[in-house]
Amino acid sequence: MTVPEPTINLLLVDDLAENLLALEALLKRDGLAFHTARSGEEALELMLQHDYALALLDVQMPGMDGFELAEFMRANERSRHIPIIFVTAGTGDSARRFRGYEAGAVDFIQKPIEADILRSKAAVFIDLYDQRRQIAAQRDELAMLSAALQVADQQKNRFLAVLGHELRNPLMVLSSGLNILERDNRRANADEVRAAMRQNITHVSRLVDDLLDIARIEQGKISLRKETLSLHDILPQALALNSVAIETAGHRLDVEMPDEEILLEADPARIIQIVSNLVGNAARYTPAGGRITVTISGTETQAIIAVRDTGIGIAPDQQTRIFEIFGQADSSLGIVGDGLGIGLALVKELVEMHGGQISLQKSAPGEGSTFEVRLPRA
Repeated sequence: MTVPEPTINLLLVDDLAENLLALEALLKRDGLAFHTARSGEEALELMLQHDYALALLDVQMPGMDGFELAEFMRANERSRHIPIIFVTAGTGDSARRFRGYEAGAVDFIQKPIEADILRSKAAVFIDLYDQRRQIAAQRDELAMLSAALQVADQQKNRFLAVLGHELRNPLMVLSSGLNILERDNRRANADEVRAAMRQNITHVSRLVDDLLDIARIEQGKISLRKETLSLHDILPQALALNSVAIETAGHRLDVEMPDEEILLEADPARIIQIVSNLVGNAARYTPAGGRITVTISGTETQAIIAVRDTGIGIAPDQQTRIFEIFGQADSSLGIVGDGLGIGLALVKELVEMHGGQISLQKSAPGEGSTFEVRLPRA
């Protein structure tokens, strides 16, 4: 849809109504709005409320004449930039013109008015005003883009710092585990060491997979392999991916599921990824011994997956950012813990690729969060 150009205002000042009607008829064209005043005082009031591309002033008016009005306009910061063309029926002697130019006029038009000359002169100032307005809009747009680039650069730097932290910790565990196994330290439980190493390898693999998925989505290279599936079959697989993290933190996991089978036409791997990431986030941002509840329900047309936790919650002024790429990597969000900040952004993309929506139903600092995913039923 084409956005209409904003209206350009012209100010017409004359004490005779018929002269105002004549000026408006001569200058009328699309995109112009005419504001009329029959005295200098009335014109000054209009200039306090509106911006004008051009003012056409009658010189000979009772009370405040055109010259005095022009002097008032030039003395006022709001109206001093408005170009003035005097319209006069009087003599055009040089002294009179000098006073007009001294008062701030850019031109004189003698009555009776020649229509083509009036239109031509007015068009110059209308076009200049429109160009200035476009330049100002472009300047504001560039300022907004510059600010957005600065924010993106800061997010990138924070993301790289978090990524380094996320990769370094598992690598340290793997390095320590290898040293223990290579020394054949009989006091160490080899099974526990291998389990810790395996858990950290899984963690790194999931980080890399998430990064690759974000890149594929942005490049339009990710595709869904849809099939008819049951949430009753998919949910246990998704929860199993977070079982170690949930057990390690001592969380209580509750699952609420209806008796009726809820079917989707979806990519099973991606649905597992959606649920797993939401539950993983809940486990990560919930203090030890917390509670995570996964609820499956449905309407006639939608399957609903809700993940509720008793975690640290999200501040109200930050809740609009949580689905942005790298949003969680910003420590100002009030979120603590590990994570690249791409989990929710990835979930949002995958949900929308399935024709669904994800939302943060409620959250408050110290009171936990509830996320809800709605997907079309098969």
